[in-house]
Amino acid sequence: MRTTVTSFGYKHGLPLDVDIVLDCRFIPNPHWVDELRPLTGLDQPVADYVLEQPVTGAFLAHLERLLSLVLPFYVDEGKAYLTVAFGCTGGRHRSVAIAERVSEILERLGHPASVVHRDIEK
Repeated sequence: MRTTVTSFGYKHGLPLDVDIVLDCRFIPNPHWVDELRPLTGLDQPVADYVLEQPVTGAFLAHLERLLSLVLPFYVDEGKAYLTVAFGCTGGRHRSVAIAERVSEILERLGHPASVVHRDIEK
C-alpha cells in the first residue's frame, strides 16, 4: 500500500481524495510567536515548539495506536493508496510539523510514506 501524509491549511480548503483527515488546530499556534511566524514546520524551532506541547505528545501517542490498529486492515482490504491529511489554519506550522512526525511513525510501523506540504508556501 502506498501511503502519503499531507499537510494543509483549512483556510485554503480541504484537500481532495484523502482517506483520513485530522485537525491540528487544538495545538498552540506558533504563528502567534513573533520569531516563529516567518518560519515553517520544517524549521527546527517551529517543530520543537509544536512537538514540545504536552497535548501534542498525547495526540501522537494515541494516533500511533490508531494507525497501528487500522493500517493492517487497509492492507487486508486491498487498498493500494492511503492518504492521511493534517490541517491547521494556514498549513505552514502545526500541520507541517505533525505530518513530518507522523511520517516517522509510519516508517516505524512498516509503512513508509511520502510527505506533501500543500500550503506551506502560501
